[in-house]
Amino acid sequence: MYPSETTFGPGQPERRNLSNDLATAVAAMIHRESLQPGDQLDSVKALAERFQVAVPTMREALRRLEAMGGVLLRHGSGVYVGDNVRRMVLPNPLSPKPTGGVLIELLEARLQIEPPIAALAATVRDPRGVGSMRSTLDEAQRCIAEGDEQLWLVNLNFHRAIAAAGGNTILAEVIDSIVFVHAEEQLEILRLHGDQERDFTEHRQITELIEEGDAQAARRAMAEHLDNVIQIVRRRLSD
Repeated sequence: MYPSETTFGPGQPERRNLSNDLATAVAAMIHRESLQPGDQLDSVKALAERFQVAVPTMREALRRLEAMGGVLLRHGSGVYVGDNVRRMVLPNPLSPKPTGGVLIELLEARLQIEPPIAALAATVRDPRGVGSMRSTLDEAQRCIAEGDEQLWLVNLNFHRAIAAAGGNTILAEVIDSIVFVHAEEQLEILRLHGDQERDFTEHRQITELIEEGDAQAARRAMAEHLDNVIQIVRRRLSD
């Protein structure tokens, strides 16, 4: 169930969940008003007033939706409904903070799914997906340099771009569904991992192998990357 606009204002949920709740509410508004991909929404300021939140808070929620393909933010133009809005499944805003066991299960599931997708991406090398991988790497580098908290969303976009580079829409939707349903878990994993530079370096290596068309090496690099994350998160959870 989506929260409505009346959820916000005085008595707001805690900051950790507010962006998720807002993103969910905006998605609900899009569905309720039968808006279609490409339709323009109100301005960020107008949406902030509608949901009774600060403009930066609304912008953060919209960027979360943009990372999931739910909306598109066009600089100097406005906010538009994204292509993925009709198949988005957003997390329950009342869900508790994810447990360590759930985080490990999520990573182990990704370890089974994503290495073969990386191999497929290296075989197909869909130009749009490869271009998106490069764009997200550039954006991740900027986030690291500037200390931008949106890095976690950019990293999720990187993994979505790999699926897109494989040219298989069903596999791309599988990765999307993981991103949509487990966004809070992904954020917690990034916080526990803590090593932004190492994460970026491993992402860049995977990108280069995919671009070179080395399917086996790309598969192996993705498996090693996710296994490294699992080991680090396990250690952090046991500290």
